[in-house]
Amino acid sequence: MRFAVLGSGFWATEVHAASLAEHPDAELVGIWGRDAGKAQAAAARYDVAGTDDLDALLADVDAVSISVPPAVQPDLAVRAAEAGCHLLLEKPVALSVADADRVVAATAAAGVASVVFLTFRFRTSATTWLEQASRSTLVGGSVTWLASTFAADSPFRGSVWRAEPGAPLWDLGPHALSLLTPVLGPVVAAQGSRAADGTVNVILEHEAGPTSTLTLSATASPLSAGEEFWVHGDAGRLVLLPEEGRTAHLAHAVAVTELQAAALTGGAHPCDAAYGAEQVRVLAAAEAAIAAGARQRV
Repeated sequence: MRFAVLGSGFWATEVHAASLAEHPDAELVGIWGRDAGKAQAAAARYDVAGTDDLDALLADVDAVSISVPPAVQPDLAVRAAEAGCHLLLEKPVALSVADADRVVAATAAAGVASVVFLTFRFRTSATTWLEQASRSTLVGGSVTWLASTFAADSPFRGSVWRAEPGAPLWDLGPHALSLLTPVLGPVVAAQGSRAADGTVNVILEHEAGPTSTLTLSATASPLSAGEEFWVHGDAGRLVLLPEEGRTAHLAHAVAVTELQAAALTGGAHPCDAAYGAEQVRVLAAAEAAIAAGARQRV
């Protein structure tokens, strides 16, 4: 399958393009960017074309791997779907329910496959953890993710959208939901608060009765930074252990393979655009709950 990467920033270049360039069953054809010079510089690393001509690149590929700010992604995804390209999307799919629904409608109308690159869902350790959790009777779970997004050595320190007040919820929340909802069930309501330093605390109510909590920060001290994921029930507390090494590259390669399989079979992937839109509904409800200081239905 011939792929284009849409985006020329750090994540697009170091993960999406790098993964595709190494993939045994995919071909990286080109890189698109809003700035032609940046796109060409990124593409030169992989000896492919760099361009700001989106339509020309879409006409030359079977699929796109999108890595742009979430406010930019929906329009690109819709254009790619309308051009008949399968979609490997970044999280969150969009920053509004309306935009997320546009992406879902475009994929359905075009009959193209879609996968949202929720990194943890394509890691072996998380797959094993989810299988173990699915065999338990669970009553709740918790995700704590304290990130130092703007530290001097962070590759995301210049990210404009991550500097917005709601960014911890929209940047880290999709990862949390991707691990909690498969085993605790769909989220039906949310409530939450934001601390003075921007840390977000959210309580989620799941359809069958379990509850879960999220503590998410983009401004934690590097000494405090880290991630904790666990669920609990009749089998005790199941903790997801971290993986070391090039986990993002390996996870992206798995996502590419699974997108190709979905395109071949015509089946829906568990992390498709529709699932991404479900996440956006939960995140929008959580954001509204924080703003209102009151419980919100999803």
